[in-house]
Amino acid sequence: MRKRFQKTEIILENPIKITKLAPTGQGISELPDGMKVFLWNALPGETVSRFLMTKRKAHFAEGIATEISEKSADRIEPRDTHFLSTSPWQIMVETYEKSAKEALLDELFEHELGIDNEVLLTESPDNYHYRNKMEYAFYYDLADEKIKLAVHERGSHRKVPITDSNIERKEIFEKATEIVNELNARNEEARKYQSMLLRCNQAGEVSGGLYENGKPHPVFPKLKDSLLGHEFSYSPNGFFQINIPVYELALKRIKELVPADAMKILDLYSGVGTIGLSVADGKDLTLVEVDKSAYAELEENAKEFPNAKPVLAKSEEVLDFITPDSVVILDPPRAGCDEKIIERLLEVHPKKIIYLSCNPITQARDVKMLMEKYAVKTVDAFNFFPRTPHVESLMSLE
Repeated sequence: MRKRFQKTEIILENPIKITKLAPTGQGISELPDGMKVFLWNALPGETVSRFLMTKRKAHFAEGIATEISEKSADRIEPRDTHFLSTSPWQIMVETYEKSAKEALLDELFEHELGIDNEVLLTESPDNYHYRNKMEYAFYYDLADEKIKLAVHERGSHRKVPITDSNIERKEIFEKATEIVNELNARNEEARKYQSMLLRCNQAGEVSGGLYENGKPHPVFPKLKDSLLGHEFSYSPNGFFQINIPVYELALKRIKELVPADAMKILDLYSGVGTIGLSVADGKDLTLVEVDKSAYAELEENAKEFPNAKPVLAKSEEVLDFITPDSVVILDPPRAGCDEKIIERLLEVHPKKIIYLSCNPITQARDVKMLMEKYAVKTVDAFNFFPRTPHVESLMSLE
């Protein structure tokens, strides 16, 4: 059995300087022995004199800065005490977050792809209270014998009780508090429940509820939201975008990138169909999704679109749908595209590829292979997850 690493407090006689931000969001520095260290709660230019080491490998270490002797002018007080668990970039001013995300993407795409398109980040209308989905853990407080809402400490299974939260929509936290109060009124035990999942649509309607240990997850009432004038139905515990206002801005941009004379669109990794159905405008549209519950939502959402054809399959198993006269839309999971899809795109040579990614690192890997026969025409970025290191990037290739 592998021995678990014991977190260790490190006090530095000679404080270390944070030189830059890692794509994963931590500040990067170097320990006196030359080992690289990646620290949460640390910004470039800051000097760290104490940190909690949470992981140590052969060539690098990770941790959390706990004492900063020289602070950045771009540092602010985080709104949440549990910010490291949910939104670790609450420590920086919002203008710095924007420039940091643009710089990280510029560096990644220039290094991996050799392109110098200056990336501009489309910002979120709201940088707080934007998440429309949240899953809470439960913490039993022995002092007052009450259940408390909780989140997991970053990098561990330890639960941190919370009394306020600024990253999810207010309706969600209000509903979560109401449910916890009901549990306490009934003298329930926290260990009976795995977690609580809640989701909220743009109208402020909340659906979701409790997951009990040892029982199947319940089926919650569906929610509806409108995107570019089309209504979509989705399950609270299924896949749907977290930040709807920003997602709608991305959809508008994708729609602009679809050529007016295109006759066929292929939407791979289509989920409940929000991209293809929003941008197809009556064109021949094929949507491929493998998850059965998402596919059921896709079928329902596609009923009002006579030119839409949903397909239940893995995207890499229906390669015949990739044809020379099609516009291919890719929105894969964080792991990126299956290599079979890349090979088929290079073989068949569709006229245009539009690639939206929640992980620019794997997107760069995939696009690097596609550049054997394609050129990157446009690069856009969208701040789907403000106050976190996460960003979504959109590329069009011809």
